[in-house]
Amino acid sequence: MPVSLQLLGQFPLLRPIPQDTLAVLSQQMTLQSFARRAMVLSKDKPTLELGFLVDGRLQGVDFTVDGRSVGLYFVEPGDYFGELSVVDGKAPSEFVVAANKSTVAFLEARAARELILGHPELARAVMERLAHRVRAVTAQRTLLGLPNPFQRLSVLLLQLSQDRPGTGPEVDQVPTHQELAIMINASRETVTRAFQVLFLHKVLVREGNTLRLVQPAMLRDIAEGRTEPPKA
Repeated sequence: MPVSLQLLGQFPLLRPIPQDTLAVLSQQMTLQSFARRAMVLSKDKPTLELGFLVDGRLQGVDFTVDGRSVGLYFVEPGDYFGELSVVDGKAPSEFVVAANKSTVAFLEARAARELILGHPELARAVMERLAHRVRAVTAQRTLLGLPNPFQRLSVLLLQLSQDRPGTGPEVDQVPTHQELAIMINASRETVTRAFQVLFLHKVLVREGNTLRLVQPAMLRDIAEGRTEPPKA
């Protein structure tokens, strides 16, 4: 089914586009719903598309040669994914799965490429996104090189947090222990035990779906190897 103009207005990438162009675009896009853990984008999928997340949450993942999953990034509502394949016309470099029940608007890659090339603001935004992806991959490789899973978790929490005036660093819509585990190459049980210790020592406080970093300096010391993780 076509995507409404009102819905397209929620995507920051598309806001510089004139309304008449958006009207044509809305007829080219399709909406699709995905159950939790369903495959949204596959490395083996022959059809390339640019995806826009309407609601829910997605996670980019890949697998090591021995079959272990590795979490790469999250996609939040209003964000987009699949831009690498749109740019180079090759298969995706990772899988994208639904972390929660999600709705996605898709635009076929050729139409997306023509749209981006025809609007300098979009081209610049996509270039900046690709640069961000490269930096994120570099940071992920550095994280995975750390010897201690507690240390890797501390680094990841600092990376995911955003500083909020009056409350300090927080992680909104905190990922599940399983999602965090595959991002640091550890077991879910290891992540759960680490959280128990961090809650016990008041390093973290959970408030609904938000995780407050009460002692970010301690997390940073653990992440950088200056301090041993606290004991249970």
